[in-house]
Amino acid sequence: MDLVLLSVIAVVALALLFDFSNGFHDAANSVATVVATKVMSARMAVWFSAFFNFAAFFFVGTAVANTVAKVVKPGMEGVGVVFAALIAAIAWNYATWFVGMPSSSSHAIIGGLIGAGLAAGGTDAVDWSNVKKVAFAIVLSPAVALSVAVLATGLVILIQKATGWGDDAKPFKGLQLVSAAAVSFGHGANDAQKTMGVIATLLVGAGYLSTDDPANISVPTWVALLAYGAIAAGTVWGGWRIVHTMGMKITNLNARTGVAANIGATTAIFGATQLGIPISTTHAAASSVVGAGIGGRRGVNWRVIGEMVVAWIVTLPSTAAIAWLAFELTKLPSPVNVIVVGAVVLGFGTWIVWAMRHSMGHKEIEAELATTAGAVLEPEKAAA
Repeated sequence: MDLVLLSVIAVVALALLFDFSNGFHDAANSVATVVATKVMSARMAVWFSAFFNFAAFFFVGTAVANTVAKVVKPGMEGVGVVFAALIAAIAWNYATWFVGMPSSSSHAIIGGLIGAGLAAGGTDAVDWSNVKKVAFAIVLSPAVALSVAVLATGLVILIQKATGWGDDAKPFKGLQLVSAAAVSFGHGANDAQKTMGVIATLLVGAGYLSTDDPANISVPTWVALLAYGAIAAGTVWGGWRIVHTMGMKITNLNARTGVAANIGATTAIFGATQLGIPISTTHAAASSVVGAGIGGRRGVNWRVIGEMVVAWIVTLPSTAAIAWLAFELTKLPSPVNVIVVGAVVLGFGTWIVWAMRHSMGHKEIEAELATTAGAVLEPEKAAA
């Protein structure tokens, strides 16, 4: 087995680790509302979400994967570039998960590809037209999700007045399950494709995948299956720190506002997927929760929201910088580069194992929910 093939296999494994981290990092997008409103148990909710994550494989194409695959121009997408981009994205995902901060896995990998591309070939190595799509979505998707969630909350309130249903009435809980399934499906449809695009970029750069049409890379079925499987597995693992932030620290949700939040997120995610734009499902879901809190007059925690917005702003430049540095390490003289890169990967991998062994679990979430009365979040406390 030649060295190039071994390198490709190793980086594919790294891509699947990113996909796994995407699953648990963004699991909160799908399960936070149903967990916070006690419609489903925390343990059952992630299995529910993972099922619909994977189900997207059978229905969704590869438009988003092609957008991601073309961030770095043909001829520049070597093993080193993809390795550096993945290291940056994984580092960002694990660091933000560890502090319970909802941030974008999508923008982390895009930022990583930009930084690695710049290090490899300067500004000409990056397809800035595709980057513009992502930048446009950074602004538009949260605004759409929040606005739709506010409007959906108003609609749900009208339904409530007409029917006399309570905030946690069974019809609202049923609608919440349906809408949560849609968010999970959208998460898989949009986010799994990002890993598919990264692996396709790697295979093209290494010469293991040819394409007659650079504008439309044909993603192998085995790549798609691995990507959807890895993101579903990550969702099952949980990422409970971010579920805690999304479901319990932004606003106090009930079944009524949970439905509205899921409607807002679904609208933004499905719209972007249809257009082939790799948006942040985290941005869409978090903005929807904010919109539901505002529309339902449940109060919102502006301090947490401010922290999230800062994290969203710095994701692209931070991951680009990490990827640039990682790629520079691969350019050190051999065998120094192997030793240095190996030491970095080993050290980071050790920390990942430690962090995952010492993470919050679903039992802690359920214990806190058992003591939560679901009262309206007071504005003065929200700002504290």
